[in-house]
Formats: sequence, C-alpha cells, structure tokens
Amino acid sequence: MVDPDTQAGWVAESEDKDADGADCAEDMPLSLRLSIADTLTLGNATCGFMAVYFTTTGILIPHVTGTEVTGMARHSAATAVILILCAAVFDLFDGLVARKLRSSPMGAELDNLSDLISFGLAPAYFVLVYGMVADGAHQRVAAVSAIVVLLAVVLRLARFSVVTVKDGTFQGMPSPFGALTVVSIVLLELPFIATLLAIIGTAWLMVSRVEYPKPRGPLAVAMLAWIVSAMGLLAAWAFDAPGGQLLLQTGCALQLVLGAVIPLFATARRVNNFRDNRREARAAQLP
Repeated sequence: MVDPDTQAGWVAESEDKDADGADCAEDMPLSLRLSIADTLTLGNATCGFMAVYFTTTGILIPHVTGTEVTGMARHSAATAVILILCAAVFDLFDGLVARKLRSSPMGAELDNLSDLISFGLAPAYFVLVYGMVADGAHQRVAAVSAIVVLLAVVLRLARFSVVTVKDGTFQGMPSPFGALTVVSIVLLELPFIATLLAIIGTAWLMVSRVEYPKPRGPLAVAMLAWIVSAMGLLAAWAFDAPGGQLLLQTGCALQLVLGAVIPLFATARRVNNFRDNRREARAAQLP
C-alpha cells in the first residue's frame, strides 16, 4: 500500500523481522535501548518500591488490624531499610558503570525517577508509618515531616538536573545519604520532638548549598563498606542477636555524626581554599 500523504510505501509488519523472525535491533530508536547502567537504575527503583511494600505489610497493616506478631515488625523494618541500602548500592554502581561504559539518552531521567522512589518516597513513608505506630508519636505531625522529606528530595533532584557544580562535589546532602540518615533517626527511637527536629534538619541539608564529596575512588569503596556493615547491623538487630540493639543504635548514631561532620569538613576546606587564594593574590600584587 502507499501512504496518500507521503506517497511512501507502508512496510508490512512481516518485513520488520529478520530471517529468523526476530525484530531488527537496528530499527529500535537509540533512546529506547537500555544500557547496563540503566538496568542497575531500575534495580534501584525496584528496591525502593519493595521497601514501601515491607513497611506496609510488615509494620502498618499488622498494627492497624491488631495482628502484630512478636518480632515481625522488627524483621520488616530491617528488611525495608536493607532494601533502601541495596538501592543505594545500585545507585552507586549505575554511576560508575555509566562512566566506564555508557548510558542511554534517558539514563539521567531514569536515575532521577528511581532516586525519587527509593530515597524520597520510601524514607518519607517510613517516617509516616513511624508516626502511626510508635508510642508517643503524633500522626499528623509525623505526616508533615514525611512530606518535608519527600519535597526536599524532589527539590534536590530537580535542582541537580539544572544546576552545574564543580566536579567532584554535590550541592546539598546526596539523597541516598539523606534517606539513610532519616531512617537512622527513626531507628534510634529518640523522643518524638528530637526525632522530628533531626528529620527536618536532614531535609534542610538535602536542599542546602553545603558541599558533599562525590563517592569516587577510595570514598566509593568506603561507602560500599559502610553500607555492607549497616546491613550486618540490621540483620543482627532483626534476629535479636546478643548486643544487636546496641550495635544498631551505634551504627545509626554514626550515620548521624557523619551527616553532620562531612559538611563541616567541606566548609573548612572551602574556607582554607579561600584563604590560600587571598594569600596568592596578595603575593602576586607585591613588587
């Protein structure tokens, strides 16, 4: 048949296949081909969704229906956080793979959408459920703090797409690090007001202009080791191992300390660089 507008022949469906009956990969638009990095990014999104699933089925529904089983909430909470940690691993490696190999043209969009699920929705939902099940918590206030976390990640990801910063740094706390900090605050089981303030402070750091180093080289290895260690701490806590509670609280406290200390080091480095530049400028002006 002939297209009356273009006078071009319409290709029959059977002609789109090769001799073996398979679709010709060459005819697929480049923008629709997933790279290895994109597959890792989709793993990130899957982990975030499953974290929401375990938070709902293992913590929220048993609490609402009054069918809580001893240890079930603990196992589900640990599983949800481990899945967020797995999402952080996928997020770490998809960037490394994309730099070494390649990423599809939609790689950046996939990364932002996956990060929104795993490091925005999942931790915000974790905070919301905490406000519903924890003793002494206020559900509506917890809901507001959960919205703050979600919006902070949305704003951070949107800004990341349009703002160019110097190489090797992030502007504001990275969303994976922020998500882990938020869930660490909840797991610490601090008084409700202290928990709320710490969560809002973390959300502020994510949208702030404080510089954080990108996890590359030795820093990426250190981050991966920290994530694996955190998984071990969560597993020990979930299975009520001797000292598991203390180990988990120690790990959560260390996560909070890192979140607070890293920007201090970054600020100190910026101040030192500013002073060095001023000294060099003054030295250049001397006869």
